[in-house]
Amino acid sequence: MSETYEVLSSVLEKTMALKTALVLFGWDNETLAPEEAGSYTANVVGALSEEFYKWMTGDELGEAITACEKDKDLTAIQRAIVNGAKEEREDLVCIPQNEYRENAKLIAEGASVWSRAKQNEDFDSFAPTLKKVIDYKKKIASYRKKEGQKLYDVLLDEYEKGFNTELLDEFFQKLKEEIVPLLKEIKEHGKEIDNTFLTGGYPIDKQKEMAHYLAKYVGFDFKRGVLAVSEHPFTDNLHNHDVRITTSYHEKMDSSMFSVIHESGHGIYELGISDEITQTPVGQGTSMGMHESQSRFFENIMGRNPNFWVPLYDKLLELYPDKLREVEREQFVEAINKVEPGFIRTEADELTYSLHIMIRYEIEKMMIEEDVDLKELPKMWADKYEEYLGIRPEKASEGVLQDIHWSQGLLGYFPFYALGNAFGAQIYEHMKKEMDFDELLKSGRIDVIREYLREHIHQYGKTKTSREIIKDITGEDFTPDYFIEYLKDKYRKIYRLS
Repeated sequence: MSETYEVLSSVLEKTMALKTALVLFGWDNETLAPEEAGSYTANVVGALSEEFYKWMTGDELGEAITACEKDKDLTAIQRAIVNGAKEEREDLVCIPQNEYRENAKLIAEGASVWSRAKQNEDFDSFAPTLKKVIDYKKKIASYRKKEGQKLYDVLLDEYEKGFNTELLDEFFQKLKEEIVPLLKEIKEHGKEIDNTFLTGGYPIDKQKEMAHYLAKYVGFDFKRGVLAVSEHPFTDNLHNHDVRITTSYHEKMDSSMFSVIHESGHGIYELGISDEITQTPVGQGTSMGMHESQSRFFENIMGRNPNFWVPLYDKLLELYPDKLREVEREQFVEAINKVEPGFIRTEADELTYSLHIMIRYEIEKMMIEEDVDLKELPKMWADKYEEYLGIRPEKASEGVLQDIHWSQGLLGYFPFYALGNAFGAQIYEHMKKEMDFDELLKSGRIDVIREYLREHIHQYGKTKTSREIIKDITGEDFTPDYFIEYLKDKYRKIYRLS
């Protein structure tokens, strides 16, 4: 190892240790921490965040990065790590230290405030915290903003390089033009699909057993990962040997099943990161959009494919004989693919899911770029659900308070859920040329599919951008056309539309 890189590694080791501690506190706060821990733990998070800030913005790291940039003996991986450290440092150095700490503390407290507000159906109690979060995000974005750049574009850039509002407006417009009419056609002319048997009578202990079985089946390694329960399913990773996923259990049996498959997709991505780059600035998924492409790939492209259930359906019958004894596998597959506009994003069917995201995207843009009265947010939310999905939420928990993201400062994050779907569809279309995808699912050979994704996506972490990965795999730049055609083809067949 070169001497200059060795110095950089020593400094980065300290920054990564602090970052890992912060991730661990975040995980604990959402899973095991007692209700009244919030404000006290937030003080600890604030102090640790301040230390992280000092190391990332300090002269020692800056000098080490400069020295490495001049070192011609570094490997390609080492150069990627240097660039990752430089980029992360530049994002922080422009923010005043006290504001960075206060923002970290606010976000640590925000999740608890949101959780109580959701339980009490009380948006007004959350609104002041949301206002503070938005103000901080605007302020931080203004520090990073380049001349002529929109504040919301600065936030988008945190999660997906190379995608701004101009591109996303075009992307969502295409989805609106194609999906909204298809949804209407399904509602008016599609065959009737019964999914009532998926709700009620599924004991939580059996759901937990199925959750662990499914996570292991798709390849989540329980020697390097854990599955816990949280209000809102999510994935965290300390490094590629400690990846943590969560789910929640509901009356509707398939809700927990598909959240587990979804989070396993996230987790498998992180488990697949190369040992050479884990615990470095590039040792995680390349972007939010690519991460979501993997979770949605596992959940929908694999998990809702009829062939996925050929080797698995007997396990469901074993766990739920009273509920599923009279239900044929084909009927079950239709039920888990039923298009049913609903209020909750995480329980949305594959077709309408992107409409949920489009609503959040449009609202986020207004919150950042315009002076929105937050008191009007519940009505604004309900109006858009009525416009795009034909339904109107009456409760805050099924409306504007259903997602934790804004309480955690994740503005600019939502649109890449939809973009991830499109990434996954484009990759899937290419993979079908490389392998007999349906036969692999039918024979339970998930390992072949998983290894392909690890080899072409997971191992690289952030050393490649999403667009580079897609281009390397498919030979072409990103296009939403594959996603639109995938949805139209799939749902026209399911609903017997001409």
